[in-house]
Amino acid sequence: MSAPIAASNSTPLERDARIVNARDHKIAPGEIAIGVIIGRTSEFFDFFVYAIASVLVFPAVVFPFVDPLTGTLYSFGLFALAFIARPLGSAIFMWVDRNHGKGVKLTIALFLLGGSTMAISFLPGYASIGIAAVWLLALARVAQGVALGGTWDGLPSLLALNAPREHRGWYAMIPQLGAPLGLIVAAALFAFFLSTLSSEDFLSWGWRYPFFVAFAINVVALFARLRLVATPEFERLFESRELQPAPIVETIREEGRTVLLGAFAPLASFALFHLVTVFPLSWVVLNTGETVVRFLVIEIIGAVVCVLSILASGLIADIVGRRAVLGVSAVLIGAYSGFAPQLLGAGSFGETVYMIAGFVLLGLAFGQSSGAVNGSFSNERRYTGAAITANLSWLIGAGFAPLVALALASNFGLWSVGAYLLSGAVCTLVALAINKDWAQPFGLVARAEPEPQA
Repeated sequence: MSAPIAASNSTPLERDARIVNARDHKIAPGEIAIGVIIGRTSEFFDFFVYAIASVLVFPAVVFPFVDPLTGTLYSFGLFALAFIARPLGSAIFMWVDRNHGKGVKLTIALFLLGGSTMAISFLPGYASIGIAAVWLLALARVAQGVALGGTWDGLPSLLALNAPREHRGWYAMIPQLGAPLGLIVAAALFAFFLSTLSSEDFLSWGWRYPFFVAFAINVVALFARLRLVATPEFERLFESRELQPAPIVETIREEGRTVLLGAFAPLASFALFHLVTVFPLSWVVLNTGETVVRFLVIEIIGAVVCVLSILASGLIADIVGRRAVLGVSAVLIGAYSGFAPQLLGAGSFGETVYMIAGFVLLGLAFGQSSGAVNGSFSNERRYTGAAITANLSWLIGAGFAPLVALALASNFGLWSVGAYLLSGAVCTLVALAINKDWAQPFGLVARAEPEPQA
């Protein structure tokens, strides 16, 4: 049930990708990086298209029977469904992986992700079909989550395993570039339609186009990933069990401590992730008279800053160590949480400062948050352990963040959002402190030893 079975069940797309590699039996880290960036950008594009629509579209189209605040909270509740369904998707698609190969798994998962996202574009509103619109949207969101669980392809691990030892911090940040790049594309599309259409046309049909685009992007991402999955280097690592799925129950039983540490280590960055992308958009729309297009432009500028900050995190991590970057950035996020959220209530200048400063910190922390403990997994369980850890950390740190933040801010004020963000920073510091390999201080001592494989 390993490589030979996987090869015999490869898809036509995977076989086409294999032909591309027929003359070259080695693949450079740069080529892997491009495939990883394309894949992650497509995932985050889907993610942000839904997130932005949760604020600008669904309260009016799917939840018009309640006030705008309640409708947005309901939308954020459905938003969280994907994070709940994602572990189920991982379990299903790891079975597909073991029995039919990664090519089959990725093809099904990415078509399901793109198809369920595109299906939302055909969603009738509450005015047409009543409460069924809510159930259909929830079903599509669950399908997105299941699909996301299947898009784990091990390519970030392949990238790390092929990266030069002295540049592992740089290569660790490459997959994270997909988040701001996906936000830039999604926010730009919504800003374009909002600025060129009337409110009636936008809510009637304009909002649907970004969801159509998602399917095309996922097809491009699928072939980019399959080209790498079909390489001899990937197959060698699969056959050696370094990129082969292990039973989930066994992985949790044997590596549960590493999974928990890995889930809590990035909470500072994951909490901040939503508090500078999704939540502030909802707050501005519901509580200020500012135009949505202007704020989307601020988000696009912030995402560009985030790209630069992620790049900087890679350079810094190669000097002082990845764990030092995680620890120091968590401290800075904790300090930021003490005053920054209140800036959202201080006018347009305060909003801009909140966003730009937040994206700078997000880039530094998020750039090194992926797979911080993956090197602690045994070779045969690294692939599955990394997937479980990623699912759990996103569920705990990000899945309910927009819902919790908006509910807290609406009931207790913006200061409570700072307290929520502070809790994420504390969780990161505690996780760093528990793991003795990361201590004294935040991995600076451990940096003298070879960096673990991610």
